This record gives sequence, structure tokens and C-alpha cells, in this order.
Amino acid sequence: METNSIRLMKTRLEDISEIVGLENEDGNKSFIFPYTSEQHKATIDDENMEHLTVWDKPSGRIIGFIILCGIKNPNKSLEFRRIVISEKGKGIGRQCICLIKEYCFISLRFHKLWLDVFQDNERASNLYRSEGFRLDGILRDEIKTGNGYRSLLLMSILESEYS
Repeated sequence: METNSIRLMKTRLEDISEIVGLENEDGNKSFIFPYTSEQHKATIDDENMEHLTVWDKPSGRIIGFIILCGIKNPNKSLEFRRIVISEKGKGIGRQCICLIKEYCFISLRFHKLWLDVFQDNERASNLYRSEGFRLDGILRDEIKTGNGYRSLLLMSILESEYS
């Protein structure tokens, strides 16, 4: 899967240390629960999951990754579990979302693509809305933090809403 500027490829084991580094960057770690190297390896090995690396085509560098879950889901519902992009504000996340929607609805012929996102991650939730995702509900005070609790937005897009 690719656009003019990025390519999504199955993650290789040798890419894991770089991916762990991306997760732990300040702009990313407050919006995800970073995986260990072992968790990333297990994800790569899991037949029900897709672990994809985002490559910048001009430079040949890894600039992010994506995790999808439910590849074998008989209900045709795919979870967009994680996206981490190192270079924010350049449209890379939007390109990735477009490629994942195409993969979900055209290649896999799934019915639904869904995700959860922290309610206070307005940048991400606004991007998802602009790409056709709709709010399904709010898991109030779902995640315990050192300062209290954080809520999650559940969002999805159906194949009939994909264009």
C-alpha cells in the first residue's frame, strides 16, 4: 500500500527497536500505551493482526507504524488499534488512514473499521471525523492514570460510508 510519499509494509523484526523508539517520543507516549519489544514481536507473529511500518519514500526512513486487529474476524469488523507517526502536521497520518480504509473495505471487504482514541486527543479525533469516522460512544473514565482517569471515544466507519 502506498501513496506518492509513503509506503506501508509488513513490519520486520529488525524494525522493532526503531518502532519502540517512536512510541516513546514525547509527542506519542501520552496518547498510547507503549508496547515492549516482545509485545511488538507477538503482534507481528499473530495471524489475526497486521503490524505495518510507515516508510517515507523519498528518504527511505521509517516514520511510523500501524497495528490492525481482527484480520480473521468473521463479523467483518477490523480494529484500527494503533497509529504512531513521528512527523506530525505533514498529512502523513491522513494518508495512512486513507490507505487503511482502502485496505479494510476494498482489499479485505470488511464491513466496519473501528478505533478508540483518548477523548483529550482532539487532534486525532478531529482527523478521524474528517476522514468519515463517527462517534459510537464514550467509555467514561476508562483509563486510570496517575492524575485520575481518562475517557475514550469509540469511533467507526462502515463500508457504506466509505467513499
